[in-house]
Amino acid sequence: MNKALFAILLTTPALAVAAGADPAQYNVSIHVHSSQLVYECISDVKGATCAFTPRLNVLIGGKKYELEAEKSRNDLIRVGDYKAKVVKDDSTSPYEYWRTYEFLFPDGTTRKYDVVGESE
Repeated sequence: MNKALFAILLTTPALAVAAGADPAQYNVSIHVHSSQLVYECISDVKGATCAFTPRLNVLIGGKKYELEAEKSRNDLIRVGDYKAKVVKDDSTSPYEYWRTYEFLFPDGTTRKYDVVGESE
């Protein structure tokens, strides 16, 4: 194995711990199929606010979902496999729910995405 790659693999868990994230808690495997920026405008009494919001089409446990970042951003994440955890799951009704996943990235940073779509 390449020494540089080996060093990166060894330090990735340490970076995650240093950032305050416990990698063992991120036990949900998510495969990102596509990543896009959606330009959205929200109007209120103060006027309109427009921003880019990242949207992901993902596969979680064999089901297809659409996730949207909780905060507006101007960057995409690359397609591929990620680890995440459920940070909010309101399933009080048998026919509807609200769920938020927190992704753990290789550099130890995290980002939250809400489920905004589900398909078969």
